[in-house]
This record gives sequence, structure tokens and C-alpha cells, in this order.
Amino acid sequence: MSLFNILDIAGSGMSAQALRLNTTASNLANAESVSSNSADVYRARQPVFSAVMKALGESPAGVGVQVNGIVESQAPVRKQYEPGHPMANGDGYIFLPNVSMVEEMANMISASRSYQTNSEVAKTTKQLFMRTLSLGQ
Repeated sequence: MSLFNILDIAGSGMSAQALRLNTTASNLANAESVSSNSADVYRARQPVFSAVMKALGESPAGVGVQVNGIVESQAPVRKQYEPGHPMANGDGYIFLPNVSMVEEMANMISASRSYQTNSEVAKTTKQLFMRTLSLGQ
């Protein structure tokens, strides 16, 4: 494995974690949105990743993290009785997203640290490049 592959892996990891942070931010921003029915309420979203490891002879050759998509949570939405709310349905219920603030904050911290780790890997690789180049001097 060359040092260039290390940069590809770190870069794809940083891109994946940036997407994870954006998805988490979207979930947190919509955590208290209200709907009058369960079909229209916001549902938490999570990105799905997979590891990519292709041999050098394969086309295109590459390694890293691949984003397979973003899925909506299948957890039930919250139903709350508030007959005076302007968005309440005929029975007096409002529907809130299935976003867990605790889980989202944990995801945010984890994604941030993973991004930072990948950044450090890229920085260290750059330093190795520079030291290798300075060997000939």
C-alpha cells in the first residue's frame, strides 16, 4: 500500500464523517418539528457506509469508505395529546419526530472525533512525505 492510498482512505473517511455530521445536524434541527398526522412527520435519518477494498488490478482500483445511502429510522414517531395546539388533529394529538437528542449528540461527538482522526492520519502522511523528500538532501 502506498502513501497515496492512505490519503485516499483518510479523505473518503473525512467525507463520510462530514455527511454523518450534516445528517445529525438535520436531525437535531427537525427534532421538535410538529405535524398533524404521523405520515408527514420528520423521521430521523442515518447514513449507511461500507468499506471499499479493491485490488490494484481491478478497475477502478481504490480503498476507503463508500456511502451507500441515507435511511430513515423505522422507530415509531412520538404522539402527544395537546388539543389546544394549532397543528393538533381532530383527536387533539400532535406528532413529533422519532429523533433522540441523546443519540444524535453521541453521533455528533463520534463523527467529529472520527473526522479529526482521519485528519490526523492525512497530516501524519504529509509529514512522512516531507521527511522522505528531505532524505536526499
